[in-house]
Amino acid sequence: MKKRIGLMGGTFDPIHLAHLHIAEESREAFKLDEVRFIPAAQPPHKLGRKIASAEQRIKMVELAIAANPCFCLDLLEMERKGPSYSWLMVQEMQHKLGEDAELYFITGSDSINDLPTWNHPRELVGACQFIGTTRPEIPFDEKLLLDYFGPELRSHIHELQVPLMEISSTQIRERVAAGRSIRYLVPENVADYIEKEGLYK
Repeated sequence: MKKRIGLMGGTFDPIHLAHLHIAEESREAFKLDEVRFIPAAQPPHKLGRKIASAEQRIKMVELAIAANPCFCLDLLEMERKGPSYSWLMVQEMQHKLGEDAELYFITGSDSINDLPTWNHPRELVGACQFIGTTRPEIPFDEKLLLDYFGPELRSHIHELQVPLMEISSTQIRERVAAGRSIRYLVPENVADYIEKEGLYK
């Protein structure tokens, strides 16, 4: 039986409780053996924006997932130079883990609706399963997706409703810059690290 591996990519600048909650809900709902957190080295949609260093973002992920034995850090994106395209990441992850691994790409419903604009979208959807976490105000655009990908889409994209947590990395950075508390938005050890490193001030 194939191992079910969840892939949770992102800039993680910083990682926060909504990331962890979505990963855990996905792990439980789809009986994933593990969820790999994969910090992006060079997110193509964030070029030109100042972000915390790779070392700092890696450390924050390490701290955030330390208490969950089903979560692990994967530096695949950090070890490859160049833009962090999901298509490349899935290809390389499948090669790294072998054919006994079935990959589940975890992302939000807004990103699922944007799939046709991603790099090599048809190949990407064919190469892994997608778990799309939905929000009431952003449902799947099923007509758009079926028109683009065809009926095979239904066996590759799965909807997962998760309780809404209105937390974003942008919000956390803005709160730190304004001198406001980020307690209960990020794990306590991540908040301590942000304070120690003087991030986002």
